[in-house]
Amino acid sequence: MSKNIKELIKEEYVKCAKDPVYFFKKYCYIQHPKRGKILFDLYPFQEDVMGEFDEHRYNVILKSRQLGISTLSAGYALWMMLFYEDKNILVIATKQEIAKNLVTKVRFMHESLPSWLRGDTEEDNKLSLRLRNGSQIKATSASGDAGRSEALSMLIIDEAAFIKGIDEIWAAAQSTLSTGGKAIVLSTPNGVGNFFHKTWQKGEQKDGWNPIKLHWTVHPERNDKWRAEQTQLLGEKMAAQECDCDFISSGYTVVDGQLLQWYEDTHVQEPVERRGFDNNYWIWSQPNYTKNYVVVADVARGDGADYSAFHVIDVENVEQVAEYKGKIETKHFGNMLVNVATEWNDAMLVIENANIGWAVIQEAIDRNYKNLYYSYREFGYVDEDIHLQKAYDLKDKSQMVPGFSMTSRTRPLVISKLDTYMRERVPIIRSKRLIDELFVFIWNGSRAEAQVGYNDDLVISFSTSLWVRDTALKLRQQGIELNKRALNLTSKHSGVFKTNQSKAKDAWKIKTGRGDEDISWLL
Repeated sequence: MSKNIKELIKEEYVKCAKDPVYFFKKYCYIQHPKRGKILFDLYPFQEDVMGEFDEHRYNVILKSRQLGISTLSAGYALWMMLFYEDKNILVIATKQEIAKNLVTKVRFMHESLPSWLRGDTEEDNKLSLRLRNGSQIKATSASGDAGRSEALSMLIIDEAAFIKGIDEIWAAAQSTLSTGGKAIVLSTPNGVGNFFHKTWQKGEQKDGWNPIKLHWTVHPERNDKWRAEQTQLLGEKMAAQECDCDFISSGYTVVDGQLLQWYEDTHVQEPVERRGFDNNYWIWSQPNYTKNYVVVADVARGDGADYSAFHVIDVENVEQVAEYKGKIETKHFGNMLVNVATEWNDAMLVIENANIGWAVIQEAIDRNYKNLYYSYREFGYVDEDIHLQKAYDLKDKSQMVPGFSMTSRTRPLVISKLDTYMRERVPIIRSKRLIDELFVFIWNGSRAEAQVGYNDDLVISFSTSLWVRDTALKLRQQGIELNKRALNLTSKHSGVFKTNQSKAKDAWKIKTGRGDEDISWLL
């Protein structure tokens, strides 16, 4: 006996309610950028992702661009809204416009359904869709209170790696998911150390998250030609970020991520010795009396949020031989620095003189440390070539201030010096702590700084050491060379100082290429 239309609809409805993939492929329409309105005929990799959504509560998706995952998430949200009551779904993105796009996809799918599948709507606008069964979806931009006070059934965070303050948003929204709500966090990579990267790492460690990695090769219609076109369109770095699911090559780190990875693989070592009350003074080699060293320190602000740090650098080889990073009182830090610098062949001691740094510098002055770095007060020249031309190393200490002045003029030059040295792979870096800081040392507009929630104490002191190597130490060497040259000239030309004993008034005159010159000022 043939089934009537009501029985057929009932069977189809049950199939759709049981299987979201069947629902998509049979009844859901999407807007394709090239093909227009088409059925959402899922690719095999998209079907697999749907299975992951259904099986796991928290999903983090590291994806290539244009794989239809945002559309898939929109379809899953619609399926939940239609076949379950009182589902509250929130979409968060970098901008409200981007979040609205996902809601628009839900609305388009819903409007394209046959009447017997379509839900009765109570509210339908650009930012939300609410059905009469109590289910709804809303779009919002990323803000500190996004998701707060919402009892959420599912949270979708789109392009999570690019949302500022996402840690705070997640902390607020997570409590609203505590009754069993789901979360889908998706993005292309954007460097390391941010919320998305840390969430992905949790997924890899099976720490509450299910990781889903979607490389560009999962799409059956893409090949090497397509990938090459992306490089032409986007550039090598951006194409790697958008297509290859590689955290290291993505993002806007000051030092290229792949170069940092090379450093970590080739140079980083465990320290041979750990000293100090907190074991945070790491040493990779012992002082060599034939070598020159520089000790460069960055002093914590004193608010507990950052650390005091210093590096010991072999000047000739630009090799990191020791390092400290810890929380220590200024008096103890000053004494520690003097002791360390003394141990390393009376190394030049460079201490940043901003704010609380003066307290540390005072300790070095009180202990009469003889090789303390001074900055030039006069003119404020910061370029090493100008320093060398002016021969500032020969000037009186009265024209100087103790310590290194990190200002709006010197900071860009110090960061530039770091970039130059690293690109040429000159420094020998041993510390994993320093490499980790460099991975999250990024360009925030035109300013280089640590990502939110991280520190750059080791980076700044290390960068300063490179700048000092090319300025103060060059100046000192120039002074030595000038003294040597003067001594050599005196020894080679013993007859230069010709005096006439019979003429006392001419006794302090010498003949030069420009005539007689009075040198009585030497007296």
